[in-house]
Amino acid sequence: MSYIWPLDPRDLFTERYPQMLGFGLPAQDVDATRATIKDMWPDAPAGWVHEWSQLAARYAVEGRHDLAALAYGWAKFPTLADEPKRTALARQAEQYELASAGFPVDFERRVLDVPYKGGTVRVTIHILAAPGLPADAPVTLVSGGVDSWKMDLHPLWVPLALQSRTRIVAFDLAGTGETSHLPMTHDGGTEIIEGLIAEARRLGNGKVAHLGISMGGYYSARTGLSGAVDASVVLGGPVEASFAPARGFAFGMEGIVGNALGFDRPPNPEELSDAFAHFNLRPLLDQDVHAPMLVINGTDDVHVPQHDTLVFRGRRDTRVELVPGTGHCAISKLPEVLPVMVGWLGQTLNT
Repeated sequence: MSYIWPLDPRDLFTERYPQMLGFGLPAQDVDATRATIKDMWPDAPAGWVHEWSQLAARYAVEGRHDLAALAYGWAKFPTLADEPKRTALARQAEQYELASAGFPVDFERRVLDVPYKGGTVRVTIHILAAPGLPADAPVTLVSGGVDSWKMDLHPLWVPLALQSRTRIVAFDLAGTGETSHLPMTHDGGTEIIEGLIAEARRLGNGKVAHLGISMGGYYSARTGLSGAVDASVVLGGPVEASFAPARGFAFGMEGIVGNALGFDRPPNPEELSDAFAHFNLRPLLDQDVHAPMLVINGTDDVHVPQHDTLVFRGRRDTRVELVPGTGHCAISKLPEVLPVMVGWLGQTLNT
């Protein structure tokens, strides 16, 4: 249920360099790694997974488990297409747990059995909370997208936990991270999240928000539009135009998405279009049962058309922010976007 495809690592650095630095890796180390890497897939010197893993191992020896977890996160990026990538993810999880002793938030790693296609499936979650947070605080479910997963986005979850006064429950979407063994589908992925919502209602005072980033924003848009949660934050989520037939992809995204969808070889455009057709949220957009929603993206997103943000304008209980001068998920302006999300969650959930 995975495959490799032609991918130039220079393209990934072009797009992700601000994220690498913004989430805490030292610029000199990223620059040195960037200069060394020449190939994407070989697990050998000058290969992506090898060089990032070398950096991560150095951090681990130095006792910088937080940086090691970040570097192993880039080693397994952008998808678990082969065994070296899966090894890097396992090492990321080990370093992340070692780093957790120094987190400025309370932390718990928990494995849940949630309903899935007539049975159950095991889903690993991370629970983060501000020290002293009351047991009856609301819960915010959070996830990234097809290539940035729950451990990768830890630098965002921590300030969100500290400032929002909600208990953060981070998880990986079906087809990604520690849930990569399940294909990403519109229905199966939603069923898993519905199980997590039910668990989240038992964790706090019953109020649950859902914040999704990129493809995670697709699912938070879906739970928000259906009224499955009490509040929904959609950060760079595809909802309609992104799933148009024969759409194009940038920066290797066609292979990342194909892996998440469960293909074991590069799908042709018709197969991708057929898979995407089921994701279109137009039927839910045509209803009026949604929870309060906050929808944000950057004006310069190369992955998600502006339509998928602007389509929410004019809906009741919905705030829309299209942030100028930034791209997908407004990632380069997260310091500006985070207070907006925190303030909106506090007002909506009465925290």
